[in-house]
Amino acid sequence: MKQSTFEKNGGYFIGGIAYMDCKITGEPVKNVSTDTKSVIGSRALIGLLHKKFPESEKPAYKPTGRPAGWHWMKEFVDKDGTVYHLGKEQPKLKGTKKPTKVTPIKKKPTKRRSKQDILVAREAEKRAELKKAHQKQKDFLNHQFGDK
Repeated sequence: MKQSTFEKNGGYFIGGIAYMDCKITGEPVKNVSTDTKSVIGSRALIGLLHKKFPESEKPAYKPTGRPAGWHWMKEFVDKDGTVYHLGKEQPKLKGTKKPTKVTPIKKKPTKRRSKQDILVAREAEKRAELKKAHQKQKDFLNHQFGDK
């Protein structure tokens, strides 16, 4: 009796395992109970959840206007006069000091070697190796074996 209602609802058996197709995507869902009337697959369920709870509701990053690492400074005075010691506000000192001047760190431009520079450096290395090998041969002929 259960099997006939299961099969009427769209269920089927493969190798003794009950399957039913997802009602949204049509993909087969494995190990379904024979009491099941319809099934929603995992992909369809994730899609439905994303539609119901879109990610755009997440709070966006809002810059504070303070420099990076301000809370690690021993003393930082904000534009409005608020004084912070290691990121903790000091309300007693508000408005008593001038705002901290922050200068951005200047990054040194990385020097990129041209193809010509790379080839010249490679040739210099080869020349140095040849010179070393030549010196070893001269030392061998002069009977100087690893005395240096």
